[in-house]
Amino acid sequence: MTSLDVAFAAVAVIAAASGLLAVTTRHVVHAALWLVVCLGSVAGCYLVLGAEFVALVQVLVYVGAVVVLVLFALMLTRAPVGPNPEISTSPWHRVLAAVLGAAVTVLLGAALLPIAGAPVRRHVTDTTVLGQQLFGTWVWPFEVLSLLLVVALVAALAVSRLHRQDDAS
Repeated sequence: MTSLDVAFAAVAVIAAASGLLAVTTRHVVHAALWLVVCLGSVAGCYLVLGAEFVALVQVLVYVGAVVVLVLFALMLTRAPVGPNPEISTSPWHRVLAAVLGAAVTVLLGAALLPIAGAPVRRHVTDTTVLGQQLFGTWVWPFEVLSLLLVVALVAALAVSRLHRQDDAS
């Protein structure tokens, strides 16, 4: 086991733990902040694997844009920061969700562990080739996603204004 394997395992454990905390916390803002840690850890995994460009895109697009958009949407809509008992689920639903999550984890482990031992041949790709693929072939999905995020932000702002006008009447 090399030092890169240990570093990858450590960053992967941080990513998994923060991802778990992001979906189990009852505070919306805390969930967004745990998502920042998770996505940053995934960027660390990319760095350990030697994909610096992908790690930079991960930080810029997901941590720098998506999470900031989520936080701005939370602030603009004045969503409740603390836990909300009106939308809380019963303990049985939580247990069922945990059992289903564990079952999916076991299923993925059973499917992926047999192929984990095979050596992977690494293809060294130039950054220009990756950039041409990313901004040539995949530019429209990125643009559609950015448009979708802007529409979601504007809709959240409109919904928050609509509720305030109803309360004032």
